[in-house]
Amino acid sequence: MKEVKTQFHTFPNTGPFQYTLRDEPVTLAYETYGELSAGRDNVILLFHALSGSQHAAGWNPDVPGVEARWTKECRTGWWDEFIGPGKALDTDQFYILCVNYLGGCYGSSGPASIHPATGTPYGSAFPRITAGDIVDAQVALLNHLRIEKLHAVVGASLGGMLAVNLAVRYPNRVRTVIPIAAGLEVTILQRIHNFEQICAIEEDPHFNGGDYYHVARPDSGLALARMISHKTFLSLSVMEQRARDDIIERNPDPKRYQMSHPVESYMLHQSQKFVRRFDANSYLRIMELWQHYDLLKDTGAADYAALFAPCAQQRYLIFSIDSDVCFYPEEQADMARVIQENHIPCQHITVHSGKGHDAFLLEPELFTPHLVYTLQEKW
Repeated sequence: MKEVKTQFHTFPNTGPFQYTLRDEPVTLAYETYGELSAGRDNVILLFHALSGSQHAAGWNPDVPGVEARWTKECRTGWWDEFIGPGKALDTDQFYILCVNYLGGCYGSSGPASIHPATGTPYGSAFPRITAGDIVDAQVALLNHLRIEKLHAVVGASLGGMLAVNLAVRYPNRVRTVIPIAAGLEVTILQRIHNFEQICAIEEDPHFNGGDYYHVARPDSGLALARMISHKTFLSLSVMEQRARDDIIERNPDPKRYQMSHPVESYMLHQSQKFVRRFDANSYLRIMELWQHYDLLKDTGAADYAALFAPCAQQRYLIFSIDSDVCFYPEEQADMARVIQENHIPCQHITVHSGKGHDAFLLEPELFTPHLVYTLQEKW
């Protein structure tokens, strides 16, 4: 597996972020795969999902400044089976760019970053961020790299929502838009799940308003948040299969609940792995931007007709996963309907998988033919 390194770009923050680090520099961590064409016109911008990173392909043993959060499960790119020579995102043809979100914890400026004025992590002083802030930061990176127009923007889950945000706010900078298992709006069920996770972290007695870096961390709250979300990522049948060989760890306190099924041990194990690799404050910032995601508000458009009017030259490939209970297939059907009503070319593909939302990570064979066909502009 090819070894890759994270790159960093720091730029002065003069806006246009809604919630800014006033007069402080912003750093973005990113990785690239493939070769940039002479015309700089073969670029695919890839948005990662909620807890993903800039490391989408290859092997990256460490990221400066991330330290212990860069656990062994981070070292192989999260979309490695999709990116490379002859793969869905073919590096013989395209230059793939993936950026850690502003507010993240894998090298981009975020709550765990060092505040230049104090020499300690920002913690609660790191401002709220919006979907538009993340997109604007990545557009600033594109400007630095002198990339004027993207061949495509691709994103799955929350990353798909950010891909659409970029497409409608910068319609002349992208040709092909590929949201996977995403939606146009935040559903009531997502709001409930997200709110449960927010409460789990903020009610942890070690949260301390977000200023916990030099004391005990809110690990229990973050672990509970991950368990709440994890049940929407994989189908129940896959979780049951994965749990069959897990060992149930008995609680040494007889007054506490004693686990009675391997799936409980599995969920606990998954949550504990996550706590080691992610920051609770970053999780909260990303949860909050998801809760406030609003394309009409971000653009000032009165309705979806006005929102998509400048996007006539774009084309969309929308993926649904039939077993998805995080972004139900109805959400992509609604997205496709709105786009088609506004006379923008659109294909809507439903992949049939028993693995749930995370099929976009686990089953490249279901997505690759459609991605290749679309990225080679055969329609």
